[in-house]
Amino acid sequence: MSLFNNLKIAYQGKSNYDLNRAYILFKIINYKVISKIITSLLRLLISVKIPIDTIVKLTVYKHFCGGISIEDSKKTINKLWDYKIGTILNFSAEGKKNEIEYKRALSETLESIEVAKNNSKIPFAVFKPTSLIKFNLLENKNFSEKEKLELNLFHQRINIICKKAYKNRVPVFIDAEESWIQDAIDDIVYKMMKKYNKKNVWIFNTIQTYRIDSLKKVDFLIKDAQKNKYLLGLKIVRGAYHEKEIKRASEKNYQCPVFIRKKDTDASFDNVIKLCVKNIDLISICAGTHNEQSSELLIKLMKKNKISKNDKRIYFSQLLGMSDNISYNAAHNGYNVAKYVPYGPVKDLIPYLIRRAEENTSIAGQTGRELNNIVLEKNRRKKTN
Repeated sequence: MSLFNNLKIAYQGKSNYDLNRAYILFKIINYKVISKIITSLLRLLISVKIPIDTIVKLTVYKHFCGGISIEDSKKTINKLWDYKIGTILNFSAEGKKNEIEYKRALSETLESIEVAKNNSKIPFAVFKPTSLIKFNLLENKNFSEKEKLELNLFHQRINIICKKAYKNRVPVFIDAEESWIQDAIDDIVYKMMKKYNKKNVWIFNTIQTYRIDSLKKVDFLIKDAQKNKYLLGLKIVRGAYHEKEIKRASEKNYQCPVFIRKKDTDASFDNVIKLCVKNIDLISICAGTHNEQSSELLIKLMKKNKISKNDKRIYFSQLLGMSDNISYNAAHNGYNVAKYVPYGPVKDLIPYLIRRAEENTSIAGQTGRELNNIVLEKNRRKKTN
C-alpha cells in the first residue's frame, strides 16, 4: 500500500465545506471546454475592469492562496504547521511591468525573508525573477545604454535578496522561467551560489526536468561545484510552461527544448532525483512534485542511502490546495514538507490563478486524481458519520 493512500490523514485539515468547494473547483477544471470558457471570461472581465474580486476570493482564491498579505496568510501558515507542514510564502502577482511594481516585489520578498528568520514554520523564501524586470529584457542579446542600466538594476536586486537570505540564514528559491530567458537567469543565480553557498546552502536554483538538457545540466553543475568548492541548492520540478514551449518552438522553427511525451519528462525527473541523492553531500534538494511515483522513489532512495527522514538537505513540496495526499502523509511520517503558499491582493493574483487552472487542465491525469481522492474522502466521511 502506498504511503500516500491514507486519505483520512490527507484531508484532516479540511472541513466538509472545504472538501465540497475543492470538489466543485476540480470538477470544473476537469472539463477542458468549461475551464477554458471560464478563464477566457475572467480575462475579459479584467480587461474591461469589471470587479470580480469577491467571487474569486470566495472560490478559487480561497482554495489555492494564503491571503492578501503576509499578515493575512498567518492563519494558513499556522494551520499547516499544526500538521508539521512548512510554508513557502510566494508573492504571486504576475505580469508586472514597471519600476513601482518591481520595487514592490523586491520589498515583499525581503519581508518574507524577515518573517522566515528563526521561524521553523517558514523554511524557505522564494521569488520569481520576472517580478523584478521586464520579460523582454531577458530575451535580448544586444542592449541599449538604458537597457544595460535596467539589467544591472535587476542583478542588484537579486543580490540584495540573496545577501539578505544569507545574512538571515533563510534559504531562498529562485523560480524558473521560460527556456528562452532561463540562461540569463541561470548566469546570475550561479554567481550567487558561488558567492553565498560556500558552507551552507542558502541559494536554490530551479531545474525544470521537462527540458531535454536537464540531466546533463545537473551533471555539469555537480562538476562545477566540486571544482569551485561551493554547494548546490536545487528545486527539482517538471516544468510549468510545456504547451507554451512546444508552440513557440514550432512557430519559430527551432528544436523544441522540452520533452513532448509525459513519460520522458517523468523519467527525466526521476533520473535527476537519483543523481542528486547520489551526490547529497554536495546538494540540497527540494522535490517540487505532485507525482506520487516520484515522491515514493525519493523516499526509497533516502532509505537505501540511509538518509534520515528529517535530513534538512531533502524537502518535499506541493502547491497549496493540491496533492494533499502527498504533503500530509509525508509530513505525518516524519519527512520534511513545505507547501507553496501564494499570497497577494486578489486582483493581482488572478493571472496566477488562471495559469494554474490552465496547467491543471493540461497535466494528464492530475485533476482526475485530485477529484478521485476528494470523492473517496467524502464517501469515507459519510460512512463514519
